Amino acid sequence: GSAPPFCNQAEAMTLQLVVRSYVHSLSRPLRTAAGIWQQRTGWLLRLTCAVSGRVGWGEVAPLQPTDRLACERALSRWRNAADATCNRDQLEALLPMLPAAVAFALGAALAELDGLVQAWLPAPRSACLLPAGEAMLPMLDQLLADHPVDEPITLKWKVAATDPDLEWSLLTQLLERLPCSARLRLDANAGWERSEADRWAGVLQDDPRLDWLEQPLAVDDLQGLQALGHRVPVALDESLLEQPALREHWQGWQVRRPLLEGDPRTLLRQLQEGRPRLMLSTVFETGIGFRWLALMAGLQQLGPTPVAPGLAPGWCSGGNLFSSDPSQVWAAAETVR
Repeated sequence: GSAPPFCNQAEAMTLQLVVRSYVHSLSRPLRTAAGIWQQRTGWLLRLTCAVSGRVGWGEVAPLQPTDRLACERALSRWRNAADATCNRDQLEALLPMLPAAVAFALGAALAELDGLVQAWLPAPRSACLLPAGEAMLPMLDQLLADHPVDEPITLKWKVAATDPDLEWSLLTQLLERLPCSARLRLDANAGWERSEADRWAGVLQDDPRLDWLEQPLAVDDLQGLQALGHRVPVALDESLLEQPALREHWQGWQVRRPLLEGDPRTLLRQLQEGRPRLMLSTVFETGIGFRWLALMAGLQQLGPTPVAPGLAPGWCSGGNLFSSDPSQVWAAAETVR
């Protein structure tokens, strides 16, 4: 039989919204300049169109405790109802006022209901995420040993997360081991002062293997970030979350984490139109959020500046919570609550 119509009529329509929480642990702790992460908690959304029966899925995956509290408050109007109803027009009007992580989930579900995603693309080959501190070298050696010699590898290393002198020593060893064809990203999570960033830039500014320094300085030190960008490539991450207007003004690389940015339809359209110098990055989401991350990373690969996304392979434990089938993710969340 023919498929039911998309929910894209101009008139208001009734939608049923169900919210379900989840929790999962990373396969190992992730140490960053902002602290240590291991457990991830969030919410899954299922939005059903009463007219067509179509379903759209979303995920709320905030990183910071304050953001989680804001998301929990925003979701409370729906969480306590087994089958809450909402008006499409009212929901659209509410999106800009919601926490960004909640707006992402609802915008993603609405986009799926409206048929804006014609096909879910497979995830491209990702950069490999190296742990902070002394654990970096053993993993680096293992990754290089396992990686095909004729294929380039992209590595991302979390820095500004432990003793600076230790990291400086580890950098020397990393650069000695790194093949000429490899690509390197160093992510300081806004943890360096200008003097430390300058020291690292002095070593790396002529190294062709460097993709960029990722958020090397404080989110509000735009003058320092711009000055550093004249020496080495600089990619903004946290600055873009704190100051969303920078997404339209920063001319260098941007690390975009869709699940933290709000309604994804704008970013989806930009990637479909081939906007350059955007790199898509994970927040260690479940399979429902990852569908969107893979789609956007796949679109980025088709654009003018293809680059390996940051999907952190191997850092999530696996299982049905990370399935590409949203109904399996939904069922898995129910079993682990």
